[in-house]
Amino acid sequence: MTIPTPSPLGVAVIGYAFMGKAHSNAWRNVASFFDVPAFEQKVLVGRDATQVAEAAAKYGWAESATDWRSVIERDDIHIVDICAPGWMHAEIATAALEAGKHVLVEKPLANTLGEAESMVAAAASARTRGVQSMIGFNYRRVPALALARELIAEGRLGTVRHIRAAYLQDWLTDAESPMTWRLRKETAGSGALGDIASHAIDQILYLLDDAVTEVSGRLQTFVDQRPGAEGLEDVTVDDAAWVNLSLVSGAIASVEASRVATGQKNSLRLEIYGSLGSLTFDLENLNELKFMDTTVPVREQGFRRILVNEPEHPYLGAWWPQGHIIGWEHTFTHQIRDFLTAIAAGEAPSPSFEEGLNVQHILAAVEESAAAKGSLIQLNASVTEGA
Repeated sequence: MTIPTPSPLGVAVIGYAFMGKAHSNAWRNVASFFDVPAFEQKVLVGRDATQVAEAAAKYGWAESATDWRSVIERDDIHIVDICAPGWMHAEIATAALEAGKHVLVEKPLANTLGEAESMVAAAASARTRGVQSMIGFNYRRVPALALARELIAEGRLGTVRHIRAAYLQDWLTDAESPMTWRLRKETAGSGALGDIASHAIDQILYLLDDAVTEVSGRLQTFVDQRPGAEGLEDVTVDDAAWVNLSLVSGAIASVEASRVATGQKNSLRLEIYGSLGSLTFDLENLNELKFMDTTVPVREQGFRRILVNEPEHPYLGAWWPQGHIIGWEHTFTHQIRDFLTAIAAGEAPSPSFEEGLNVQHILAAVEESAAAKGSLIQLNASVTEGA
């Protein structure tokens, strides 16, 4: 079923901090570079009236609000983009979908499997009424990684045998770094595991179009207490995670995630090794993909650098002349572009809430394995399929 697309679409973003800023930048710029349905930046929602009003004026929103419930009831709001902390995702997304609003929600889908499953049920029901939903794994929209997926699908790597993924940051290296909501299980769900390992796991599923059958993992908290408003507070999530995955295809993947990797600012490294070739990528050089092709003569073999800036590369025909690089923020612009075009076409966008739930199942299995000192956890591959 396809419902008529109002013109223009009214957009509300809930959350104005880090992700709210990134998404607002994408909404403000997407129509300048891509052919998308007409929309209006209607309202930015946040809990602090003064701060959200300042952010709305700065980021191009027509108005601000502090009550998300009243916003989703408005007839002039057709899209709700959720950038609030994970513990709020299920309530807001479910209410918005039931109100007939298309929903984009930041990853991870929710803080618990139960919440994620309820969101999937709400999304499935909404789709029968032509209401679309998507989870924001924005790194799928890095042109170099989209190109890597194409090369793998074309068989350029042959049989993929193993994958290494490492997402490393250092913003918690200092033991005096203050307590935040991201360090409390009740608000964040998990630490490095849900925050950044989820990105790495989603990339493995996305790049290989594969599914996970077995999981083992370990979690570690290196700094147990951090300074808060009333003295030292207990950190109740992990600082780092290590994960091993077995895939339906027979490939093996390893994932490392850390927010205490001194000197690493935002490095998502991916290495994909196949029988005919290999690919490597690092988010800190996101315009580059390195490709090793063993089908060329031995004297010509070696990793070659592909500068992913040609019009023939995914998304880049909309941007600058060849060689003029793009940045991290462009991935959100591409994400909004794909979401809007799917809505206009009456098609379900990807990654879906179901795909977000698949990642949640894997994260939950990692936690189960870690609690059992690294025991191997079996998963039903039908619930961990990729895109």
